[in-house]
Amino acid sequence: MSSEEKGKVAQDTVDDGAEGQEAVEAREVEIEEEKSVEEQLVDAEKANLDLQDQFLRVAAEFENYKKRMERERSTMLKYAGENIFRELLSVVDNLERATDQATVTNGESESSLAALLEGVQLTLKSLLSTLEKFEVKPIETVGQPFDPNTQEAMVMEPSDAVPANHVLNEFEKGYFYKDRLLRAARVVVSSGVGEGEKK
Repeated sequence: MSSEEKGKVAQDTVDDGAEGQEAVEAREVEIEEEKSVEEQLVDAEKANLDLQDQFLRVAAEFENYKKRMERERSTMLKYAGENIFRELLSVVDNLERATDQATVTNGESESSLAALLEGVQLTLKSLLSTLEKFEVKPIETVGQPFDPNTQEAMVMEPSDAVPANHVLNEFEKGYFYKDRLLRAARVVVSSGVGEGEKK
């Protein structure tokens, strides 16, 4: 082999070595890119988990909000008719007053008033039963101990029959709507035996 041929072979070997070195470097770059892609994938999975966590928290908060709104709506509906029933109570009061005043001793007018009284009593009974259907119930006060939570004392009067601090009479009945006080009873409270009546 001539020296030229030897030089050419040596050059080819150097070229092959350089190409091999370039191939090795290229392969290392590909491995680094693959690692970089794997790291990106891991980062993306972490971000996905964070977003899922945020989504679950927002969904839980929304569910709690819906439950709270449903409770508030339920409470509002439970007492929706309160104002209507408060207005109807004045009708009941007027009918009760009419029945109290309808007693007459005159013979002729007594029969016509008896019919009026019967009609008013039936109307009152009907209205009270309607109120009871909607859970509006009167507070029993006469003869009971005075309760400032459900009664309003208008006057105190002496009485032999009713003990002190007990309700003697009512000006206006009190009413409950379900478990809530709709109107306090206006009452006359006994102060016990009067000064002049004590022995």
